[in-house]
Amino acid sequence: MKSERARRGAGGSGALGAGLKYTSRPENMNGCEEGVEFLPANNSRKVEKGGPRRWVVLVAVLAAFLALSLLAGLLAWRFQDRNVRVQKIFNGYLSVRNENFLDAYENSNSTEFANLAKKVKEALKFLYSGIPVLGPYYKTSTVTAFSEGSVIAYYWSEFDIPKHLVKEAEQAMAEKRMVTVPPRARSMSSFVMTSVVAFHSCSFALHAQGSEPTRFSTPGFPDSPYPSHARCQWTLRGDADSVLSLTFRSFDVATCDERGSDLVTVYDTLSPVEPRAVVQLCGTYPPSYNLTFLSSQNVLLITLVTSTERRHPGFEAVFFQLPRMSSCGGYLRAAQGTFNSPYYPGHYPPNVNCTWHIEVPNNKNVKVRFKAFFLQEPNVPVGSCTKDYVEINGEKYCGERPQFVTSSRSNKITVHFHSDQSYTDTGFLAEFLSFDAHDPCPGSFMCNTGRCIRKELRCDGWADCTDYSDELNCKCNATYQFTCRDKFCKPLFWVCDSVRDCEDGSDEEGCSCPPSTFKCDNGKCLPQSQQCDRKDDCGDGSDEAKCQDVKAVTCTEHTYRCLNGLCVDKSNPQCDGNEDCTDGSDEKDCDCGRRSFTRQSRVVGGENSDQGEWPWQVSLHALGQGHLCGASLISPSWMVSAAHCFVDDRGFRYSEHSMWTAFLGLHDQSKRNAPGVQERGLQRIIKHPFFNDFTFDYDIALLQLDRPVEYSATIRPICLPAADHTFPAGKAIWVTGWGHTQEAGQGAMILQKGEIRVINQTTCEHLLPQQITPRMICVGYLSGGVDACQVGAGQGRRGQGDKRGLGVWVGLAWWARGGGGDQGGGTPCQGLLFLQGDSGGPLSSPEADGRMFQAGVVSWGEGCAQRNKPGVYTRLPVFRDWIKAQIGV
Repeated sequence: MKSERARRGAGGSGALGAGLKYTSRPENMNGCEEGVEFLPANNSRKVEKGGPRRWVVLVAVLAAFLALSLLAGLLAWRFQDRNVRVQKIFNGYLSVRNENFLDAYENSNSTEFANLAKKVKEALKFLYSGIPVLGPYYKTSTVTAFSEGSVIAYYWSEFDIPKHLVKEAEQAMAEKRMVTVPPRARSMSSFVMTSVVAFHSCSFALHAQGSEPTRFSTPGFPDSPYPSHARCQWTLRGDADSVLSLTFRSFDVATCDERGSDLVTVYDTLSPVEPRAVVQLCGTYPPSYNLTFLSSQNVLLITLVTSTERRHPGFEAVFFQLPRMSSCGGYLRAAQGTFNSPYYPGHYPPNVNCTWHIEVPNNKNVKVRFKAFFLQEPNVPVGSCTKDYVEINGEKYCGERPQFVTSSRSNKITVHFHSDQSYTDTGFLAEFLSFDAHDPCPGSFMCNTGRCIRKELRCDGWADCTDYSDELNCKCNATYQFTCRDKFCKPLFWVCDSVRDCEDGSDEEGCSCPPSTFKCDNGKCLPQSQQCDRKDDCGDGSDEAKCQDVKAVTCTEHTYRCLNGLCVDKSNPQCDGNEDCTDGSDEKDCDCGRRSFTRQSRVVGGENSDQGEWPWQVSLHALGQGHLCGASLISPSWMVSAAHCFVDDRGFRYSEHSMWTAFLGLHDQSKRNAPGVQERGLQRIIKHPFFNDFTFDYDIALLQLDRPVEYSATIRPICLPAADHTFPAGKAIWVTGWGHTQEAGQGAMILQKGEIRVINQTTCEHLLPQQITPRMICVGYLSGGVDACQVGAGQGRRGQGDKRGLGVWVGLAWWARGGGGDQGGGTPCQGLLFLQGDSGGPLSSPEADGRMFQAGVVSWGEGCAQRNKPGVYTRLPVFRDWIKAQIGV
């Protein structure tokens, strides 16, 4: 022992070999040693040769004590961790064999329900007992419902599982090892206890009455709001061989937000299992929104979980049963035809697989064009088609897509559609066409995607092909086009509008003013010292509109005047949610520009508006002539329209107020008697005294209703901008109306909408020389359609033909094209679906705080299908003081 210590001291790296000695310093502390200290050794050799002393024993005891303490701590931590229990709820359903379904099973209070539930719980307990990771920790099971086929039991089982076994237990459930029935007869998932809610106080069970719709709603609908902090559920059942169709007719719950808003969830089962959720809904939907859902079997479950108290009426819904789909897909043999996802445009059911085998004549190839495509699922990355998808030629398509075309190299093609067990969408609408492989687009241009477009759309500066192939390798027309550095052509009026239209940004280069100068919105350059000097040096007020400090300034025509007579130099302070005037008058009278519905439909083959999406839009009908002009509601008794609508013409006294009828809250021209539509006559027409029916300058009129309207979800006023309100070049705004869908064609039945963009005033004056006045605002179009058309084919803008119905044509979308086959044809306007903004209709601009302000009134446009000619509107801020002087609004 002694020699071993000597060897360590000579060659080791310990404290003793370093010439240190250990000294204990016992103190009178109840026999406990307070500490230790290392001191330099006077003679290390003597230390090495010394025998075992007391300090050696003490070190050994201390080391042993520390080791035992550490071991005890580790063991205690280990045992404590193993004793931590996690409460888990496993939720699922299983099939009960050799049992016929009884009506009494739909009543959870019946004796039959209780007896069968007892048998199911006993069976579950027995099954769990055979699984070591579950059996010892099982607490209880609850059967929540039964449905037909033969009998399906829906249940949840509770466990107290040691923390270190949770993952293993979840894996056991996921692998379905605890149930010995066939896999198709049961399904399980798990979630934490807080996700399981008792619905006993607000639970409803309904059974479909054949094909007759059965109505149900939230408690108190529509006269009182649904309860707060509530947990409600509706179990819907049908006959064994049926599926259920569910439609929400009215839906108004709390707005979706991050605070955990009230939520409605539809499940394709009678258990609230997230992987079987079909849809989750919150917010307010217009009646025109598609809220129809299909089940994959004969049951559905709807749950409503509410949080804080909010004043919303809830929902009203109907459901009915229909025969289960016997087949899906099939063989399609023809030169052309159509097909769609199951139950389109309703939401397709979960767990669907459809295959279409399409065959056209032998000497042709086949292409498939998807006219609508919505296969979107929450939390699925774009381009990842792992859940719902369409598969063609080995490629999967999913998500939300504009119209697209795919083709084969033979006369056959196969289309496969798949949906998983959760979250469905409206699906797709498609058509198949045969074509000659040697001349796939006779007389037309073929996009690289296989789509055919008219030749005149090639190199016109608008992308009609989704892959931009119609705009590649083009020589731009310098008269009305700008050549980007990457050789793409863009409309000239997009140059220097502060929006990057060329991918390389070249359309915005060279647009700035020299150093130490300020660029006005109209393009004029000023010395920097003239900005924010309380003088309108630009001529359009833009040098005074963007000053940082909101303070009282000298009033000019381009500053906002408060009711107390003071002016502020903030740009567009009116109704922006912040009080900028010392008297708060900039935030008064702001009950305008709001929509009642928080959700809008997605565009399907056109720009149909949702009901209530533009609640200030008015349809004006002339006696015996139907819809002729539009207007916008600005108060319960007053509207704004265009003066040229009320000029006498061809024997018609359009200037007489008795000639007109106004329809407010109208969505569909064929349903003027629909609930919510209010009909009014006119009491007075006030045209601007300076209106010129040749130049269309001062094209504005005020209309007084014969009696006030009542505001509702579909009838609301739009905000009027102050005289200093600016709508800068490049700003995206909206035009709406029922205008004609082609030159000299019929108007649309459903209210249409089109997104447009403000054009730089200087650029507009260059494109339309000696035609634009300061009282006009110019716009161009974002969706690639034509800019301006008028009703009479071949009519000029001024003084020719009937001017009512003049306005702006907006191309709804490139996929909205009609015509033969896969292309348009005929005259420049024929074969296209366009929106002509009704004369007198509003130009709606989204502003601060989410409000809509009226930027202009639809006035006039040039020609037909001239994409590079801007549309022209009456600039509304110029007339704000005139409006107030006339009607006090």
